[in-house]
Amino acid sequence: MSRKQGKQAQARLNRRALLGAAAGAGALLGGRMRAASAGKAAGGVSVPENGRRYARAPLAKPVVTVSAVQSRVRAVDGDNPAPGIRANLAHMLELIDKAQFYGGHKDLLCFHEFPLQGWNPWDRKALRRLAIELPGPETEAIAAKAREHDCYIQFGAYAVDRDWPGHILSITSIIGPDGRLVARDWKARNIKGVFPGFELLTTTIYNVLDRYIEMYGADAVVPVHRTPIGNLATSSTQLEPELFRTMALKGAEIILRTATGGFTPEDIQMCARYNRVYAVIVNNAVSPDNPGFMDDAGGGAGGSAIYGPDGKALAVAASKFEQQVVAPIPIADFRARHAIPDVHWPLYAPAFAAYRPRYEPGLFEDYLPESLADAKRYLDGKDRWPA
Repeated sequence: MSRKQGKQAQARLNRRALLGAAAGAGALLGGRMRAASAGKAAGGVSVPENGRRYARAPLAKPVVTVSAVQSRVRAVDGDNPAPGIRANLAHMLELIDKAQFYGGHKDLLCFHEFPLQGWNPWDRKALRRLAIELPGPETEAIAAKAREHDCYIQFGAYAVDRDWPGHILSITSIIGPDGRLVARDWKARNIKGVFPGFELLTTTIYNVLDRYIEMYGADAVVPVHRTPIGNLATSSTQLEPELFRTMALKGAEIILRTATGGFTPEDIQMCARYNRVYAVIVNNAVSPDNPGFMDDAGGGAGGSAIYGPDGKALAVAASKFEQQVVAPIPIADFRARHAIPDVHWPLYAPAFAAYRPRYEPGLFEDYLPESLADAKRYLDGKDRWPA
């Protein structure tokens, strides 16, 4: 073992000593919020032995109404982001009122990946300026609307966390009708090798996997939130069926997915069908005055939808313009018949045990790229599948 490896091993041991009690107790997300992980198995992960008896909270009502609010995306000024964030927040709050104004009460409003800040190829310095804290002033304003309308509100945002200095996080949050943060979920992983000339530089769970587990526990890696409107899981990750299967194995009943700039509809449809759960996808609408992009936001606007456990669409956006896509979910009836997926794991375990990921986890524990181009340079050097 080299001196550097020895120091890294000692650092990991020190972290475990300091944080082991928190990890064993289930941990606080971001040091402030406990992960929802009732019914953990002996290994610390909440997958039940009996797939019909997964952990859940009592339901508040037999049918819940879900709205996917397809709204514009508008990037803020990376040098002076505060005015843009205020304007985007005001627009989001207005849309919350509009969504609840007509067509009956909605129990859950879902927004896309970046309604507050938008997206542009910012470097780390700009992202530090525009990232928000959770909780913070923006979430307090959204929480006030959640209390006013007695509903859950889900949305994504760039965020910073005092427990992770220097890191920029992509977080999907859920605020409950009491105004409290129900979920504060990190993005599981970033897609790699698809963007021309750059890679994403936000820190994901996979980027710091060992330290994340040490701090928050294994169950927080793929969290499921057991609420009175159903077991909810969130993700801004695309085309990762293993992630959504894991959510379903842990009892997710409604998987809330976000996108900005496009997604693959079949991915969402099969997420619902293969796991026999409800799946919601919220994308951005046509977005005038979005710096650097045409109004169609790179050709990927629209398509927000809600799918049922049979993979059939319950509701789909009628256009690419701002609108809400609404569907009732008979959660009590669904729960009475539902079981987690029946996976024949012994057939596949040898292949997964032998598999070697293209990029090892934890690459952002030792180095944080300063720009998208720097992220590509760094990750290209860590590619374990060379051409």
